[in-house]
Order: sequence, then structure tokens, then C-alpha cells
Amino acid sequence: MSTHVVGLDLGGTSVKAVSLTRQGVELARGHHPFDLEQPGAFVEAMKTALSALEDQVGTPAAAVGISAPGLAARDGTCVAFMPGRFPGLAGLNWAHALHRDRVPVLNDAQAALLGEVWCGAAQGASQVVMLTLGTGVGGAALVDGRLLQGRSGKAGHLGHVSLDPAGRRGITGVPGSLEDAIGNHNIRQRTAGRFDTTLALIHAHQQGDAEASRVWLESVRALAAALTSFTNILDPERIVIGGGIASCGDTLFLPLRRWVAEWEWQVGAPPVAIVPAELGDRAGAVGAAWHALRESAETESSGG
Repeated sequence: MSTHVVGLDLGGTSVKAVSLTRQGVELARGHHPFDLEQPGAFVEAMKTALSALEDQVGTPAAAVGISAPGLAARDGTCVAFMPGRFPGLAGLNWAHALHRDRVPVLNDAQAALLGEVWCGAAQGASQVVMLTLGTGVGGAALVDGRLLQGRSGKAGHLGHVSLDPAGRRGITGVPGSLEDAIGNHNIRQRTAGRFDTTLALIHAHQQGDAEASRVWLESVRALAAALTSFTNILDPERIVIGGGIASCGDTLFLPLRRWVAEWEWQVGAPPVAIVPAELGDRAGAVGAAWHALRESAETESSGG
């Protein structure tokens, strides 16, 4: 009987892959670039990634899971909705593509959350919110130990909460979103063209640039308002923050924790913990592996 599971995380230019034991111990990992302009290249990269890990470990994987952008189908067989990107991804049945009986698919932010719950910053927690701060703001939530998915699979897109009804409409149609308040995608607009990246803005803030500090702290304050709102809606015990912007450490976490502590509704429970993600770019692959392992165990226990 095979003792390892594999998670494959499909990114914009590469596949990140990881093999783990059923206890979450990493056995091998891989990184396989592809050219999205080449038809089918990402499918071949996924096949190569899986084959390479199985060769390294020496046995076929007991279960394989996929993390990918877009909304996963309710039956988990494919990405059902991925507008404007990844030609050929939407509707592609991954079990057929990888020649396996079952390959469950999850949205990448949801998979990252499960990875942090299994092996990272949220181990042992059953009420967790995760945000990834990068080009946009990804999100996911674990409620009573179960991944929040909703009727269409879009639940947990916390970056698209509206903080300003008078703001411009974002990619989901929501005005004044959290993503527009702190995401890297519109940093030039938010800084009147001064900065090309959020990390450059943060560096200027750290160097004492008053205008950079104003813009950065305004963004962090917006994030704090959103997180405080999430504590009232979902009541998490832990909020995990990942993504490239979170790499600035205390420059983000100190003011963020201060504002959330000031605004959080205290009802006798311990205050929410706001912690950095631990798995980095492995989180999606690790979460996809855990999701596949759990689904496989549920199938076995039901006699399926």
C-alpha cells in the first residue's frame, strides 16, 4: 500500500508539487515551469510533476490533489469558472488528464488555508480565516473544521468585501474592495504613480517617507477594518496572513494587530490571533494533498 500523497499547485508560470506521508512529513518536492502561451503546456507540466515525485518516492501516490486558480466545480473534478485566463483549464477533468480514478480540485486560496491547517500556522485550529496579500487579495475560511465553500464555490473570497460603497468597482463588481485597498495590482494608482510595487512603498515608509507612510498605513487600517469585520461574521480563533506583502513582517503585523485589538468586539473569549503563514509557496500543494487524503479516507470509510 502506498504511504504518500501528492499535491500539485498550478500557478501562472509553473507547477509546485509536494509529496508527503499521511502524517504530513514531506518526502519530496518539485518545481516545473511552463509557458502558458503554449497550448496544453500546463497539463504536461502537471503530468511531469506527478511522475517526478512518484519516481523520487518509489511508489505511486495513494492520492493526488490539485490546487488551481478559479472556482472549482462542486464535485471537485475540475475548475468550473476561470474567466480570461488559462485557456483550456475550465472544464478540464484532471482525473482523466492524469490517468487516475479521482483527483479532487480546490481553489488555490482554499488549498493554501488547508495546508496551513495541516502543517503550518493554523495547526490544531478549527476556526480559521486566511488572507494572501499579493497582486490581489485571496481568501478562505475554515468554519467548525470544515472549509467554507458555499453554493457555487466562491465562499471565502474575502478580498472582495466592500469597504467603500463609493469606490470603483473591482473585478467581481464590488465597489471599494479590500483588494483595491491593499492589493499590489493598483499600487501606482494609489500612490499617484510614485511606486510600482507595494514592497517599494513599504521600503519608503521604513525610510521615513511621510507620504509613503500615509498610503501604507491607510492600507493597513483598511485591512484591519476588514479583519475586525470577519471576526464578527466568522468568529475565527486565528487569522493567517500570507502572500508577498506579508513578507515585510512587523511593518505589517504591528499596526495591524494594534488596530484589530482596539476594534475587536470582546465577548469573554480570547482575542483573535493574527499570525504569518508558515508554508510559503508550498501551502497550496500541501493543502491539495491533505484534501485528497481526507477525501480518500472518507471514500474508504464509506465503502466507496
